[in-house]
Amino acid sequence: MVKAYLRYEPAASFGVIASVVSNITYDSSGKHLLSPALEKVGVWHVRQGLCTKTLTPSSSSRGPSLAVNSIASSPSSLIASGYGDGSIRIWDSDKGTCETTLNGHKGAVTALRYNKTGSLLASGSKDNDVILWDVVGETGLFRLRGHRDQVTDVVFLSSGKKLVSSSKDKFLRVWDIDTQHCMQIVGGHHSEIWSLDVDLDERYLVTGSADNELRFYSIKHESADGESVNGGEESSIQNKWEVLRHFGEIQRQSKDRVATVQFNKSGSLLACQVAGKTVEIYRILDDAEAKRKAKRRVHRKKEKKHSKEALEGIENVDGNNENKGNDSSVTHGPIETSNPTVTVPDVFKLLHTIRASKKICSISFCPITPKNSLGSLALSLNNNLLEFYSIEQGETKKTLAIDLQGHRSDVRSVTLSSDNTFLMSTSHNAVKIWNPSTGSCLRTIDSGYGLCSLILPTNKYGLVGTKDGTIEIIDIGSGTCVEVMEAHGGSVRSIAALPHKNGFVTGSADHDVKFWEYQIKQKPGQAAKQLIVSNVSTMKMNDDALVVAISPDAKYIAVALLDSTVKVHFADTFKFFLSLYGHKLPVLCMDISSDGDLIVTGSADKNIKIWGLDFGDCHKSIFAHADSVMAVQFVPKTHYVFSVGKDRLVKYWDADKFELLLTLEGHHADIWCLAVSNRGDFIVTGSHDRSIRRWDRTEEQFFIEEEKEKRLEEMFEADIDNAFENKYALKEEIPEEGAVALAGKQTQETLSATDLIIERLDIAEAEEKCIAEHQEKNSRNVAVFQANPLMNGLSPSDYVLSAFSDVHSNDLEQTLLALPFSDALKLLSYLKDWTSYSDKVELVCRIGTLLLQTHYNQLLATPAARPILTVFSDIFYERVKGWKDIFGFNLAAMDHIQQMMASRSDALFHDARSKLLEIRARQSKRLEERSDTGEVKRKKKKT
Repeated sequence: MVKAYLRYEPAASFGVIASVVSNITYDSSGKHLLSPALEKVGVWHVRQGLCTKTLTPSSSSRGPSLAVNSIASSPSSLIASGYGDGSIRIWDSDKGTCETTLNGHKGAVTALRYNKTGSLLASGSKDNDVILWDVVGETGLFRLRGHRDQVTDVVFLSSGKKLVSSSKDKFLRVWDIDTQHCMQIVGGHHSEIWSLDVDLDERYLVTGSADNELRFYSIKHESADGESVNGGEESSIQNKWEVLRHFGEIQRQSKDRVATVQFNKSGSLLACQVAGKTVEIYRILDDAEAKRKAKRRVHRKKEKKHSKEALEGIENVDGNNENKGNDSSVTHGPIETSNPTVTVPDVFKLLHTIRASKKICSISFCPITPKNSLGSLALSLNNNLLEFYSIEQGETKKTLAIDLQGHRSDVRSVTLSSDNTFLMSTSHNAVKIWNPSTGSCLRTIDSGYGLCSLILPTNKYGLVGTKDGTIEIIDIGSGTCVEVMEAHGGSVRSIAALPHKNGFVTGSADHDVKFWEYQIKQKPGQAAKQLIVSNVSTMKMNDDALVVAISPDAKYIAVALLDSTVKVHFADTFKFFLSLYGHKLPVLCMDISSDGDLIVTGSADKNIKIWGLDFGDCHKSIFAHADSVMAVQFVPKTHYVFSVGKDRLVKYWDADKFELLLTLEGHHADIWCLAVSNRGDFIVTGSHDRSIRRWDRTEEQFFIEEEKEKRLEEMFEADIDNAFENKYALKEEIPEEGAVALAGKQTQETLSATDLIIERLDIAEAEEKCIAEHQEKNSRNVAVFQANPLMNGLSPSDYVLSAFSDVHSNDLEQTLLALPFSDALKLLSYLKDWTSYSDKVELVCRIGTLLLQTHYNQLLATPAARPILTVFSDIFYERVKGWKDIFGFNLAAMDHIQQMMASRSDALFHDARSKLLEIRARQSKRLEERSDTGEVKRKKKKT
């Protein structure tokens, strides 16, 4: 009989406030801060300091490939997050749901930016490409190629008509979105460009690199007539395409490279964050102030020149014509002073330098400026911390820090209470008590570097073994450290409870294994009872004790030593019993089963070994992980084992059959520790990525053979995706200057969708033949036609159409590209029937257009395609024109309602009304120009 097992699934992850890789950003309201938390995005209410929502991707792929790399917020409630696998997810922050997933990049997404209206999204990636996405249509518009290295930032200009991208190739590129080409390449940087931004009025564009200065560019705008607004005096062809003109530089204070440059929303402040601990805040002066500053600068320069000349005149009394010549050169001073040239230092003035306690990962200005201050700035630090600063004229003040919901460094140990109601975790400077079911932090206690921990059976006290050799006694109820005991001469590596006794055992690097007893007593001179711990006995070992484990009957104690062996002694007499020898590197973890029959050891040699505790024989040695095995633990009352390692994986084993049951992915860095609940219904893991994850046992059953097949399929698919593309395919040539390509990319989903469409086209064709034959045979006799049950009662046309219901709009292009020409022709024949469905007109238009673009030459050369195209073109134009008229009528009606409401209350629609009048003025001007050109053509024909 085949045995069934119960599956474990990831249930929750907590402890991460802000991960290191991605940026932070405020939402459009300014009330919430969006912070990356590994694969999730946390929405933090700034004033309350609480995480109100968590945006979690519901994807089958987990782990480092799904880490958030970039976040952007739109003017509406939409949020875009870019991931390590190249995907982009659009979230509705109000609902907390994922609206769509956009697949196009082959590398990690490094930059995201919305345009001012929020209708377009630009993304840059490690694959050197920039992709423009239609947010409303949920599709990729086009891919812009030209950069020779990773794209680091993107920004829209000219109300979304142009796009500027920066890259590690040291160049800026200006792209024209309408014509889809690169119109300007800007050089001048001596190192990689890491960030760029533009102010609200689009006067200045600033770039930050590893150079010692920030570079500024003035932006040339075009009027409605197509003439340049600033710099119209240059009429050369070169200046026609010059959107960015070098304005100047300003020296930075820090020597570290620039990580982020950002203007605040009002355009009065500029922040320059370096890859260190400082942020430089610059104040942007208005035109009048800048001119006054320039005049003062010129005046000071002139005075210096005068004083210098006076000194020279005293020294050279017999000076002649040369001095006169110098005097005449000074006469240009008043002219220069009357209209001085404004430079970058005249506009940008260093206001403050913010110094954080740790390295800064990202910054974000609050879009709403608070009262009595110039602005508010949020910082994410590399020690899992968010800080908020208020920028005032005279100083900067730290207003808030979000730090309690996570550890500042690695989670080194996790321990569950006997009733599984709370969890204790340790790191380099704090002990935290958590509710494992909700993930909320209940207590935070300052401590030493905790390497191991234990919650005593009473659930009132916890013990922490530190790197300094002390044992800290933690009162869980009050959240305080009651006592710090000097326990060992070296670091305390392991703590194990003695079953059925008020005692525990510690193992240390000082070669000692110590037995302790505890009791709750009232100390003399103190009112409350306290836990009193005393050393009972000590067992000397030959080497550092790395791990200690006690058998459930308290008969044996197993000690793992630095010499790669495990020594088993009798716990009462310390008499030697067994030596477990076989590991090539030191044993880092071990556990004994509930029945005392098996002991499992995990080592730095990447193996786990299963031993019999009766004779010390090795039942099986398994190559378990791709790196050191850091923790192993039996599920109570079973021979099932969990193991975790530095390869970021959690593995579930059957120690009787020596089979791998499950591999659980989720952590983004080395996993250090593991705790299994006493009922085995969930496990908890702690990692170098500072997250604590809970994995729950579900009611879903699985079989070993099925899991093996699934793993083989995943390996095969991974080989298709990676190895075939990288190893066997021809290397992609460097794209030509400003090349444009398709936005989407072929995925397993698009190939599956193509296969489904082909399959349904074949079934529908066969069904149509059967219907035709049935009609011929039974033209006189009335007989019921037996339809194909696979078609679910649908007509052949509707059956084919249903194949598109699960195809995402972003994947439609790649799905149709994989269709053979014969199937594309069949698909075109169905389009005329689909146009009768009012809700499918847009889909039909897209399918028709994409098929015609893809197979244009073949369609021209195929006589069989002509009747299909003729019928399609007539119906297609008629249906589209009908819907266009309906939309036009509705838009005109809404405009009319808006005008009526504006006439009643000017305040509400003042901006909309002025914009509407402006648009109408442009339209009337275009109509006049068209009528003029029409009259000219008629006159020419008459003549």
